[in-house]
Amino acid sequence: ISTSALRLASRRLARRSVLPASTLNIEASKTPVNVATRSFFFSKESKESSSSSSSTSTQSVKDTSSVAVATTEEEVRGLFGLWNDALATLDSDKVAKRYASSGAVLLPTVSDTPRTDYDSIKDYFDNFLKLQPQGEIVESYVRIGHNWAQDAGVYDFTLGTTGAKVKARYSFIYINENGEWKIAHHHSSAMPEGIVPKGEPITEGEVKGLFSLWNNALATLNPDEVAKRYSSKPVLLPTVSDVPRTDYDTIKDYFVNFLQLKPQGEIVESHVTIGNNWCQDAGVYEFTMGATGAVVKARYSFVYVFEDSEWKIVHHHSSAMPEGIVPKGEPITEDEVKGLFKLWNDALATLDPDTVAKRYAKSSVLLPTVSDIPRTDYESIKAYFIDFLQKKPQGEMLEQHVTIGNNWCQDAGLYVFTMGDGSKVKGRYTFTYVFEDGEWKISHHHSSIMPEAALAAMQ
Repeated sequence: ISTSALRLASRRLARRSVLPASTLNIEASKTPVNVATRSFFFSKESKESSSSSSSTSTQSVKDTSSVAVATTEEEVRGLFGLWNDALATLDSDKVAKRYASSGAVLLPTVSDTPRTDYDSIKDYFDNFLKLQPQGEIVESYVRIGHNWAQDAGVYDFTLGTTGAKVKARYSFIYINENGEWKIAHHHSSAMPEGIVPKGEPITEGEVKGLFSLWNNALATLNPDEVAKRYSSKPVLLPTVSDVPRTDYDTIKDYFVNFLQLKPQGEIVESHVTIGNNWCQDAGVYEFTMGATGAVVKARYSFVYVFEDSEWKIVHHHSSAMPEGIVPKGEPITEDEVKGLFKLWNDALATLDPDTVAKRYAKSSVLLPTVSDIPRTDYESIKAYFIDFLQKKPQGEMLEQHVTIGNNWCQDAGLYVFTMGDGSKVKGRYTFTYVFEDGEWKISHHHSSIMPEAALAAMQ
């Protein structure tokens, strides 16, 4: 009897019909078929047992080698429909019953645990059916053997709960059990080139727009709202704190203080990178402080991740512009520097040592004209002027040389003092001023007698 004649005859036989094995000599088929029907892994029981060195399972299978059940490639492919229809019932019992009663092995798509009996197979589908899956075969390769058949290839699932589509590879091996083809082996695996999940789509413009969510949170002046813009495992390296902030509480603590400035930001320069479920925006931003009107420019890096269905900040690094870390100095002109002497001289005119001592900075040094002792604090400076003011001195500049720096300036030269008794004393001076607590103070004052006159007197 020819193979084609046997196949034709097999289609006319009832499902439970069998022919002597010696009569059937159907060659295995490996013809690839691309179809838009459903698919899965199936196999037929054989009389062989299997064992392995670890997690060993040995199962006996009824010897049916003397007879063979006739089937065709299309019939083998059609077996997927029975399994898929069982999925559609959302009844895990019905799905588990599609597997052979003895020796079935299921290696599922989304579980690491091999399922080797009815209970464990049903347990898997208790969870999987919650997704309301329905499958469709994309690519099928059938092989028919002696009382077994195999269908392997690629299938697609549409998940009714989410509408998502999932593609996977499958192998079904079927056996005929009690007159019905059952799944003896089913191996399903994710597409290996797509194991990394497809990231949440986002455009460059949308990445830049994420800054607005954070900035809007700043505008609420609520540190809780700002802290909630950060992910569950964040790192914040703030602009004006040395302490890294790595959780909700420490981030909120930082913004409790920062929000007192009423900051509002604006991106000046932005550079975007987009990855798989993450993105980065780095560049330069400017803040206007509502509390003071000050404008502060800084560098920033935001790294976002898609977490709990929204983009959150997983990393935020903000730093002052390095070329401008030294604050811009208080402006002062040469004439204004020269005029600072008058403030000190007017304090002398009060004859109040406290008023004079207050013209010096918190960390100052006075090397006086008529005392060998350096004076380095308020008390010692005041003590010097208690004695010096008894002479009722009033000074006048003879020669001035000015230098201006960043928040400091210097006036050095010659001055002359007229004492209350009419005597005059000429000396050399150096005043170094710093801008402190909103006004210019004397940081360093070195006063010395004219050396040539002193030397002449010694000779």
